[in-house]
Amino acid sequence: MTTAGSARNAGGANAVPELSTVDHLAQLIAFDTTSARSNLALIDYVERHLACHGVDCRRVANAQGDKANLYATIGPAQRRGVMLSGHTDTVPVAGQTWQYDPYALTACGERLYGRGTADMKGFLASVLAAVPAMAAADLSVPINLAFSYDEEVGCLGVRGLIADMAQYPQRPVACVVGEPTSMRVCCAHKGKLAARVRVRGKACHSGMALEGVNAIHAAARLIGWIEQAAAGRAKAGPFDERFGIPHTTLQVGTVEGGAALNIVPAHCQFDFEIRNVPAEDPQRILQQFLEFAAALEAELRQGHADACIEVERLSSYPGLSSSQDSALVAFVMALLDDAAIERIGFGTEGGLFQGELGIPTLVCGPGSMAQGHRPDEFVTGEQLERCDAFLQRLIAGLEQPGVGERLADGGVS
Repeated sequence: MTTAGSARNAGGANAVPELSTVDHLAQLIAFDTTSARSNLALIDYVERHLACHGVDCRRVANAQGDKANLYATIGPAQRRGVMLSGHTDTVPVAGQTWQYDPYALTACGERLYGRGTADMKGFLASVLAAVPAMAAADLSVPINLAFSYDEEVGCLGVRGLIADMAQYPQRPVACVVGEPTSMRVCCAHKGKLAARVRVRGKACHSGMALEGVNAIHAAARLIGWIEQAAAGRAKAGPFDERFGIPHTTLQVGTVEGGAALNIVPAHCQFDFEIRNVPAEDPQRILQQFLEFAAALEAELRQGHADACIEVERLSSYPGLSSSQDSALVAFVMALLDDAAIERIGFGTEGGLFQGELGIPTLVCGPGSMAQGHRPDEFVTGEQLERCDAFLQRLIAGLEQPGVGERLADGGVS
């Protein structure tokens, strides 16, 4: 569960070669870390790089031992530092048509193509390239690195790391999650709750349809409830103008059911999600849905005693809501070329770090999610250069005396 790095190599013939961000990105892209696969080869690579620069690492593995989070501290470990966080997993390429090899970094003009370049191995590569400067700096507070697994399937892997971090004597005073925001600060994102609904009815020949219980028809009524709930929030809110879509959304993503047109379907299944603004509790929405489903189930059982509706909660994570006037936001924005506030429509692990551990958190990283999850995903060299510059300024900023206290107290210089 834990591993320790070795001492940094000395200079001269044994000096460690310093790889560029693009060099590291090429290595990271070559690891197929689709969420269904292991990320250990990538974690091994990161550990070796950190060990070469005298950085100790801690692994927090899953129960099966085939995936792991990684946590590292660079600088004075007895003090509360600034954490740079990112996930190592990617979404699949199956079913997508790529012009470029998704697992070999390909440069074409300013664009660097490969799965995970934008979401979010570009940020990880920039952090790894900055490790020699971090290790050589006279940091007033440490830089903590937190690399997770299984973010893409509901922010699952980081929960083990968070439970581990809860026992640390010194937790970070602040966190920057490097998801793609075009290197602008994002202070808030919505939460998410995902669920699967299974409807069981009674099959029969469609010529005797009234003798059966149509599971697809029942599912359609449930889906109609979700559609109406979504429309009601679009009309009446609650609203939060920090988001491009300023209200909670609900949507059904997949539906499966039926065997043949001349058979009344006995089974139907669909998945839906709630993406909630901070002012709305997704559990309350789910409870209202469950009440409607229970009433519908009782109706179905009048036609068949074994009819049922099952609702399985698949995943959830909280939203992120940080004040734009916070010390962390002011500190980070002073290190950036672009002072704009970004609004994002996707979730991150930031809400868990802030909600579970009380660590003030924002999101800022290279690239755009407009390129993420798509075939021929890419990040531009300009975005990586901006991230590199941000990290160098961050290192210099964390060399200043008292910076940790100013962040903790909410003050900025």
